[in-house]
Amino acid sequence: MWQWRRCVLDCLPRGKPHHQRRTMKRIIPFFTFLLMATAVLAADTRCYELRIYTANKGKLEALNARFRNHTCKLFEKHGLTNVGYWVPVDKTDSRLIYVISSPNRAAHAKSWKAFLNDPDWKKAYANSIKDGRWGGKIDSTFLSATDYAPAVKREITKDIRVFELRTYTTAPDRLKNLHARFRDHTCEIFENHGMTNVAYWTPMDEKKGKSNTLIYIISHMSKKQSGDRLEITKWNLDQAGKNWKGFARDPAWKKARAASEKDGKILAKAPHKIFLNPVDYSPIK
Repeated sequence: MWQWRRCVLDCLPRGKPHHQRRTMKRIIPFFTFLLMATAVLAADTRCYELRIYTANKGKLEALNARFRNHTCKLFEKHGLTNVGYWVPVDKTDSRLIYVISSPNRAAHAKSWKAFLNDPDWKKAYANSIKDGRWGGKIDSTFLSATDYAPAVKREITKDIRVFELRTYTTAPDRLKNLHARFRDHTCEIFENHGMTNVAYWTPMDEKKGKSNTLIYIISHMSKKQSGDRLEITKWNLDQAGKNWKGFARDPAWKKARAASEKDGKILAKAPHKIFLNPVDYSPIK
């Protein structure tokens, strides 16, 4: 995995005699084995749920207010962990996109039922629709973390960053090839070009693409962080474009892609992507 290789290589002493570096390289497989064993023991087995709410025109802020003031706290009360909350950079897109998690799917279902039956939730919901319902279209996808996914960190960075949610659909029986390419090459090359790996998942249910779908989140951050939020978002989007151009031109990526597609294309169609800004109450920013 890309995390292991980077960790081990960083342990190699710089400027040491050749024979010392050669000795260190000989023990890399041992350290790598230990790191792999540790990673297996610490594998992320949580159940994640990606939920996308589409609000009616002018109702997105009311929906955000309900989550900010009530829903998020009630989720945590009933064992649902708030992972992250975002809205599209495109202001004409009135969706709220968020991720919550639980120890497993059975626990998730139990917590969700308790949440829906909570009198405080019923009261908050009733008050929130007094001036009309916020919308009604909800899409839910249960997810499992991939074996190469970094630990999902609920963190707020000092500087503002923009997030990118991407969905890849593979040709039949090619998801394993896509996973191998990300595991062995893509994630590391992303980091080399200023993209931060945030989360990688596959759907739990076949009707949602269990056998042919990869969903992941990365982030971009410009060095320009002065000005208002709108200006910084523009710089972050510009930086994202530069990051992707650098990635596409990288010889390591070209080589990895060519090798992975020797026996045919991996993707069935172009990736779906959406740039996101974290909302003020998101645990990830």
